Amino acid sequence: MSTMYDWSLLRAGAFRLDGGSMFGVVPRAIWAGLTTPDEDNRIPLQCNCLLLRGGGETTLVETGFGGKWTDRDRGFYDLERRTVVDALGEAGVTPGDVTTVIVTHLHFDHAGGLTHLDADGTPVSTFPRARIVVQRTEWEDALANKSTMTKTYLRTHLDPIAGQVDVVDGEAEVRPGIHVWPVPGHTWGQQAVRFADADGIVAFPGDVMPTVNHAGPAFSMGYDMLPYENMRSKVTLLERAAAETWRLVLDHEPGNPVVRVETDPKRPGRYRLQPT
Repeated sequence: MSTMYDWSLLRAGAFRLDGGSMFGVVPRAIWAGLTTPDEDNRIPLQCNCLLLRGGGETTLVETGFGGKWTDRDRGFYDLERRTVVDALGEAGVTPGDVTTVIVTHLHFDHAGGLTHLDADGTPVSTFPRARIVVQRTEWEDALANKSTMTKTYLRTHLDPIAGQVDVVDGEAEVRPGIHVWPVPGHTWGQQAVRFADADGIVAFPGDVMPTVNHAGPAFSMGYDMLPYENMRSKVTLLERAAAETWRLVLDHEPGNPVVRVETDPKRPGRYRLQPT
């Protein structure tokens, strides 16, 4: 029998990004009917993380954007003054309790919380006892800053935790019952996470499908390195989630991020997300 986990949703901080960038080739006339942009064309987002407890271990999935930001940066992204450490504290967990951290990829809004500034202003590891699980391709690409965005793979998030990184190649069981597998498209090395609880399978697909408004095949981000590959990863994910009745937790959904996937009877080959 596979290991089952108790888990909690953690809200690690709200922020905003440009709506056009978040919806890529989808026209504003369409996406603005799904989410309301502010005067700077930015849409509301959230950094959703997962806390898993089971087998005597404490596992964290994702870390949000962290707290190492200037006031200028905070204004640009409208970053909430909140981090994953605040969310963990509300769940009665300290950073020292965390034994494994899994990140889907290493962009700032997913890996920024891996480190924080000490009293001298030096970036240090937030989770000093944890192994940090990432795909080898993603780790190597992050160190090489392989991205069209110049400020998303930041060394202040990466260098302090280099000695804790546990790279995996492809699909792997990184803890008993916790699996990761590649879902390329947003980055070359992005991975998704799945595990079981008492009600079935839960999957965290990262930026394959960041919000409930990204379920359509064409609804991918302008930030995606490989838009076509991301579309294929999303379709495969939705097919499997519907067939096997998975619940998905969407990483940037500001509303209810926990959804089930249903086939759309009116549109063959398309899917609907139903909040749970």
